[in-house]
Amino acid sequence: MKNDIVKLITRNAVVAAIYFLLTFAGQGVGFGPVQIRISEALVLLCFFRRDYVIGVTLGCFLSNLTSPFMPWDLLIGTFATFASGLLVSYCKHLALATLIPVIINGFSIGAELVFIFNYGSNGFWITSSFILIGEFLAVSVIGYLLMLLAKRNKSFYDAIGANKNIDYKW
Repeated sequence: MKNDIVKLITRNAVVAAIYFLLTFAGQGVGFGPVQIRISEALVLLCFFRRDYVIGVTLGCFLSNLTSPFMPWDLLIGTFATFASGLLVSYCKHLALATLIPVIINGFSIGAELVFIFNYGSNGFWITSSFILIGEFLAVSVIGYLLMLLAKRNKSFYDAIGANKNIDYKW
């Protein structure tokens, strides 16, 4: 039992660290009205193990501490990633799971940036569209392809401690 808790904490700490490092490495495109945050692809780990919501959310929180849009990004961005991870963890189809963060982040971060920059109602649709496209590229394209590649390697499931959706169809 004690060993399980240590594994849970360790796995989530590694996920949080990877999320932070990927966001930090891509800071030029990880924040702002036009963004592709590659680290968001890690939210798909929640598809295989629900408790990765903790690691992904913590990684997002730590990344947003470096955001030029503090404190809004810390609050709204972190909550959007938390909600996305939680909903992804209940999905049964990976392709559908990739769309959840696209929609949640697209509209919530779009609204956040419209508020910060005072773009007005027309700006919401334009800003949200850019966020939707970036999130789609990061999660639905890159993340999905990475998970399909990982599916070929059964040791991937052991490494992440997958306990659900191991035999997903698509």
